[in-house]
Amino acid sequence: MAPAAITLAAEAPKLSSANTGFMLICSALVLLMTPGLAFFYGGMVRVKSTLNMLMMSFVSIGIVTILWVLYGFSLAFGSSNGFIGFNSDWLGMSNVGLTELWDGYTIPIFVFMVFQMMFAVITPALISGAIADRVKFSAWALFVALWLTIVYVPVAHWVWGADGWAYKLGVIDFAGGTAVHINAGAGALGVILVIGKRVGFKKDPMRPHSLPLVMLGAGLLWFGWFGFNAGSWLGNDDGVGALMFVNTQVATAAAMLAWLAYEKIRHGAFTTLGAASGAVAGLVAITPSGGAVSPLGAIAVGAIAGVACAAAVGLKFKFGYDDSLDVVGVHMVGGIIGSLLIGFFATGKGQSTATGVFYGDHSWTQLWKQFAGVGAVLGYSLVVSAVLAFLLDKTLGMRVTEDEEISGIDQAEHAETAYDFSGAGGGVVGSVSAAALAGSSKKVDA
Repeated sequence: MAPAAITLAAEAPKLSSANTGFMLICSALVLLMTPGLAFFYGGMVRVKSTLNMLMMSFVSIGIVTILWVLYGFSLAFGSSNGFIGFNSDWLGMSNVGLTELWDGYTIPIFVFMVFQMMFAVITPALISGAIADRVKFSAWALFVALWLTIVYVPVAHWVWGADGWAYKLGVIDFAGGTAVHINAGAGALGVILVIGKRVGFKKDPMRPHSLPLVMLGAGLLWFGWFGFNAGSWLGNDDGVGALMFVNTQVATAAAMLAWLAYEKIRHGAFTTLGAASGAVAGLVAITPSGGAVSPLGAIAVGAIAGVACAAAVGLKFKFGYDDSLDVVGVHMVGGIIGSLLIGFFATGKGQSTATGVFYGDHSWTQLWKQFAGVGAVLGYSLVVSAVLAFLLDKTLGMRVTEDEEISGIDQAEHAETAYDFSGAGGGVVGSVSAAALAGSSKKVDA
């Protein structure tokens, strides 16, 4: 037989130290996003709710980590049917070889499992921003455990499982526009419709108490998001991960600038809160789409998301639902925009050969697939999350008392306060400060 006619069997993938190390770093970056989210949300609430906001994110790390190892990973990524997975060897992760590779890739199953764990950790934590100031910490902890099991795990299987119905349909979600952001945003909407508004909603000022803390949190999220997005290709042997890294940066920048332009035109000022929120909106929108679009497409995705999310955050006042920290307006709306714009801007040169309306044969096929994925996740998460919140509210009670909410949930639920002002003012220092201020005042008056 001539050498040219020899057919060689495809080589089985081998463990790559480079890809394994890269993915471990990405996993740590994604974990950093949850404390970043805690700071972002913690600065946006009033002083009396700061610690509770931080704790709602941190407890998600603890609860989800344990449940993911026990059964979450098995149900999300095992093979069973299009709606839920199962693999008995992955229950507790005790029957997995240390160098056993994730199917078709060059990284161990353990690495893929821990990377996906960090996604599972932050997704319910996103919901906490919508219900700030008013939920019992014990009820929140139980909600996280149940929501992970009943909502997140099945949706992750639909979108990313090898036999998930959305994956097999061809719905594109590079890193979590549906499974993470629409899922969390719709879940947040379901919960707040059940538990109701904060005391004083639309009446009392509920401004962020620390915008520097918000900016710090946004910066940590932006930094960690490169692991979230670029790491989702599970290596960078063909350059798609690098494309996602670039698109993450340019879309985020475009969204931030678009949000700032919108609020300057609409409200007359460029705000730090707008810059931080716009950046997050861009990060959300590029998460599902960044592996399928070009950098120019990423700029368009970011700019559209920046304007749309800026407009969407005001809907809570129009429709009367109390989304405390704009989870619905940023994560649900941003996730929907990023997922659907794939149907327009997919080039066919990245993670998939599918093209959008503006490329290839200008087919609408991918757009309809994206609509199917978006609609299914939105509807399922909204309804199931609302039912779950209703059941918890009727049994354990989800809300703190009105007096506890007014006096401060930090003191009521954690017996702590974020800032100790007991040593401020009074005594010699206070007298000197008062005298100095009085002197300054007299000089000004003069």
